Amino acid sequence: MKHLVLILLVLGSLAATAADSGMLRVENNLDAMGTTYSLAAYGTDRHVLVAASEQALEEVRRLDRMLSNYRPDSELSQVNQKAAEGPVEVSGELFRLLAKCVEYSRASEGAFDVTVGPLMKLWGFYKGSGRLPHRAEVRGVLGRIGYRNLILDAHAETVRFARKGIEIDLGGIGKGYAVDRMIGILKQYGIASALVSAGGSSIYGLGAPPGEAGWKVKIRDPRNSRLTVEEVILTDESMSTSGSYEKFFRARGRMYSHIMDPRTGFPAQGMLSVSVVAPKTLDSEAWTKPLYILGRAWAAKHKPPGFRVYFCEDRAGVPCAWLQ
Repeated sequence: MKHLVLILLVLGSLAATAADSGMLRVENNLDAMGTTYSLAAYGTDRHVLVAASEQALEEVRRLDRMLSNYRPDSELSQVNQKAAEGPVEVSGELFRLLAKCVEYSRASEGAFDVTVGPLMKLWGFYKGSGRLPHRAEVRGVLGRIGYRNLILDAHAETVRFARKGIEIDLGGIGKGYAVDRMIGILKQYGIASALVSAGGSSIYGLGAPPGEAGWKVKIRDPRNSRLTVEEVILTDESMSTSGSYEKFFRARGRMYSHIMDPRTGFPAQGMLSVSVVAPKTLDSEAWTKPLYILGRAWAAKHKPPGFRVYFCEDRAGVPCAWLQ
């Protein structure tokens, strides 16, 4: 919600400009998939704007029914319940998304991994505020973590788990996918200027608002939520941010965030936040967590071409800065 406030402030400052230009603005929002989806769109036909915004949010509802692991009847939940027993036939859409997840895992050397579900539950981040598990518990769960346990059959479009106890959690990619789908629908209605946000952490700026070069989006200071460390102009591109401040708990004098290193079974250390600017929100969201985990030096060698990355490291005296 703190993310959302920053975006709404920017939108509010554009209202006068829109009125002066003769453009109409429509805003809408929806709570789904554990976050708030919001959009602001500009155009000359209010009926088209309203229809486009409502259809975009209806798409989020559809994706919630498919991807949510909080809904026992979702397509993803059915996979989690049955795939250890044998191949589960899934929709082409879900299969393509899971195949893309495997690509991210390979490219990030396993730092991105949608099988972290059991770890998130162990650490209390699934419907909870966190708990510090014993190392023996972590070791016990690590055997059930790893994207190589996902066996995808492209011909049959089936998913099978290599062992029992595997669980897919699309929390690190679902918002970005939904935002891209919303943008696609707005484009189908001829909308050329819109800002779509999922909780303020995954954002896409379509075109530019009236009288502006692009959409101004702020990156919050991870050390002080009242401050901004950087302002980004988005024009037909996305930005996603992952930060330790989003969900965390303190125990034995240390802070443990929800950003889990699937290779160790422990929350990643050494970083406060990472923001990624990329053409697609699916990509920007997927890459924030592995770059948070792997750090600046790894990113300098391996980040996807054309992506911009903004690091806020957990080191005294080191300012937040773009990767050069």
